This record gives sequence, C-alpha cells and structure tokens, in this order.
Amino acid sequence: MTTFSDIFKSSFMENLSSVSIPDALIALALAFALGLFIFLIYKKTYAGVMYSSGFGVTLLALTMITTLVILAVTSNVVLSLGMVGALSIVRFRTAIKEPLDIAFLFWSIAVGIVLAAGMIPLAVLGSGVIGVILLAFANRKPHVRPYIAVLQCDGQASEHRAVEYLKTQVQRCVVKSKTAQQGSVELNLEVRLKGDGTDFINDIAALEGVRSAVLVSYNGDYMG
Repeated sequence: MTTFSDIFKSSFMENLSSVSIPDALIALALAFALGLFIFLIYKKTYAGVMYSSGFGVTLLALTMITTLVILAVTSNVVLSLGMVGALSIVRFRTAIKEPLDIAFLFWSIAVGIVLAAGMIPLAVLGSGVIGVILLAFANRKPHVRPYIAVLQCDGQASEHRAVEYLKTQVQRCVVKSKTAQQGSVELNLEVRLKGDGTDFINDIAALEGVRSAVLVSYNGDYMG
C-alpha cells in the first residue's frame, strides 16, 4: 500500500523541475512592465467620480503576484495543490464601484497567468490590443452631455413657470423625480444643453417663487 510519504520519495517527485532565478526575474520584470501599462491605461480611461490611485497600484501588484503564483504552481505539483486549498478560503469583500474596473482586474490576472505560462508574445500583443480598444471606446464622450437640474419652488405655479422656461433653453428636458411638501416642490430634471452656456440657470433662480436652481453634470451616479 502506497502511503503519502512514499509519494514524496517517488521518482516523480524527485524529477520535478523548479523555476530558475533568471526565468523568474524575467517573468516578474515583464509582469511589472505590462502591469504598469495596465495602470496607465486605467488612469487614462478612468471616468468615475473620484480617481483612486490605490486601485491602479493594485492592478500593477496583481499582475506580478499572479505571475509569481503561477510560476510556483507550474513548478511543483504538491505546492499547486496547497495553493488551490489556500486560495479557496480567501474572500474579497471590497466593492467594485465602476463596472470597467472588473475588466481591468481580469486583465491583470490574465496577463500574469499568460506570462507565467511562457506565452510572452501573446501577453504583449494581447495587452496592446486591449489597451488600444479601451482607449478608443472608454474615452468616447457622448455628443451631448446630460445634466441634472435641481429646482426648488414655492408651489405649483412657480414650478410651471420654471419648467416652461427651462424647456425653451435646452434641447431636452425630462422629469426624473419630484418631491412635494407643504409649501415646497423639488424637481430633478435631466436636461441636454444646446451649447456650453449655463446662464439660463441664473435666470431660473431669479424667477418669482423659485428658491434655488442647481445644475449638476450627470454621470449615472446621481441620486435624486
């Protein structure tokens, strides 16, 4: 009967090849270079509310860490089994705020795996193509940028005056939400400007019965 210790003493385990130091250094250097490339693409294409440099550094570190792990796994069968068991208990609870961040995470992991597998041309060529595509599409801005107009009025009459005037100053005006209280009405409207001018918001604020008028650039994260 073969025991666990016999497996370690077998010729199969004795003939396992290990990763040489030069190969490991080359793989980590390439991982650093491609991870830095991913970080720069992320910084260039970021369009969220607040840029986080920590996430960008995480992409760089994740590429190198994945390369290191895969190098160890491919060089030792026993270590690979232990690595699978160790990673199976890891839980990541950091919330991903931007959908595009998920693509960057998978990109970093994929590059680390491909590099450690020795497919250097695939990693370099694939990263270049992905980077060009992200630069072409992620930075593409809509022709007319949406805005949110927040109006606070004293009543229904002032509300109608403000909305009718707003419709004459913008291309499109759609009510997103409305809050009515005793002696107060608050409107959140999605508007598309005709140009770069925003002086009309000052005119609305000067109308009788309008308490305040606010114009906010809309990026999908606004909660009315």
